[in-house]
Amino acid sequence: MNDQPLILDEFLPYRLSVLSNRLSAAIAQAYSRRYGLSIPEWRVIAVLAVAPGASAAEVAERTAMDKVAVSRAVRRLAQTGRLSRRTAAGDRRRSILELTAEGRRIYQRVTPALRRYEAELLAALGARERRALDVLLGRLERRAGELAAPVID
Repeated sequence: MNDQPLILDEFLPYRLSVLSNRLSAAIAQAYSRRYGLSIPEWRVIAVLAVAPGASAAEVAERTAMDKVAVSRAVRRLAQTGRLSRRTAAGDRRRSILELTAEGRRIYQRVTPALRRYEAELLAALGARERRALDVLLGRLERRAGELAAPVID
């Protein structure tokens, strides 16, 4: 058994979480101030912009968000007229989600600012480093999907 202390600042899952939280918070300012969207609401909009007709479960799977958070975001987006929801003909338990014209307009207005932010962030890396980062993140994502949760005695 390894008796080494866990130094949180050196623990990869923690570092990735901190980076993700910082980036999400910075990006959220772009759409929160202007459109009053939460991070889960924006993520639902972003998924439906490229996958219209997805269900809430599919959105949750694509974003790795909790189903309750997705459900709340869907409900709020529907209430604010940014998303429409209808029941699937073949499966009454499944909702089909689509952006309204207002939801699509918000997506089209927010996306360029987010792309600029991403470009500015990635400017810290050279082209080879960006390609390597993409490959490495893909590997880590796949591996994380394969691993079971750690067993704690």
